[in-house]
Amino acid sequence: MKKETAIIIGGGPCGLSAALELQAVGINALIIEKGNIVNAIYNYPTHQTFFSSSEKLEIGNVPFITENRKPVRNQALAYYREVVKRKNLRIHSFELVTHVHKNNQGQFVVTTSKGEYEAEHVIVATGYYDSPNYMSVPGENLPKVHHYFKEGHPYFNQDVVVIGGKNSSVDAALELVKADARVTVIYRGSEYSKSVKPWILPEFEALVRNGTIEMIFDAVVTRIDEHTVTYSNGKEEITIPNDFVFAMTGYHPDHSFLEKMGIEIDFESGRPLFDPDTMETNVQGIFIAGVIAAGNNANEIFIENGRFHGRQIAEYLASRQP
Repeated sequence: MKKETAIIIGGGPCGLSAALELQAVGINALIIEKGNIVNAIYNYPTHQTFFSSSEKLEIGNVPFITENRKPVRNQALAYYREVVKRKNLRIHSFELVTHVHKNNQGQFVVTTSKGEYEAEHVIVATGYYDSPNYMSVPGENLPKVHHYFKEGHPYFNQDVVVIGGKNSSVDAALELVKADARVTVIYRGSEYSKSVKPWILPEFEALVRNGTIEMIFDAVVTRIDEHTVTYSNGKEEITIPNDFVFAMTGYHPDHSFLEKMGIEIDFESGRPLFDPDTMETNVQGIFIAGVIAAGNNANEIFIENGRFHGRQIAEYLASRQP
């Protein structure tokens, strides 16, 4: 069995940052990633612009220089690839961690799709983007329903419903309109979310005013069929023609993965039990890093603040070294 001082589960920006911080205190951590590095960013919409400025996405003291203040998806992918190469981080890509448990010697046995490892410490930096919030309505499992948006071209001249009123919904609707889709946005709130990026909202509102986008507030989708979507506005149910649905209803951490390790989860917040100073969970030797620490509130932790969790972990482990 391969032996490691520390294994990091997840190769997103916060996992990479944790590896860099551990590297700085003499711990050469192994990152195990089920896809490839920054897999969630790769799965962002093709033309995604970040909310954060480039310097707030930097890790490992490697400058992230872009022409515009806010980088786009492809620039971020190139940046994080460069960081991994420059810092010689150890990464096992396309390897899925299936189980973590402690053996009789107090070491962690990490079981993956490709083998087993033994580690003194485990850092979980798995994020939340792999687990959509489902609506639990009839028809949600139809092939035409998607919880991720990539780009608008395939939906040219199609009737598309976007569900939600936050950034991902607004971004998707704008891209779909550019591809000449007929777009209806359905949102349960009575106004746009305050989290919507301020530089895109005016364009979206203008398209709503001129009728290019139909915006329906205070409504919930109740049923999805092969060629229609039905929603309720509290007074009646209305059925509209539909070819595709993008349910941009948010994402959540995989609580079951954490619970199998023995990590306690607060039922209300979905937040793992951990020490905010060291990021160590209730299971001694298992730490968390990144957005997973926010539980169900994905708007609390981003790359720009989650990237510092690794430093807290590294400082704590360094203080315990003889």
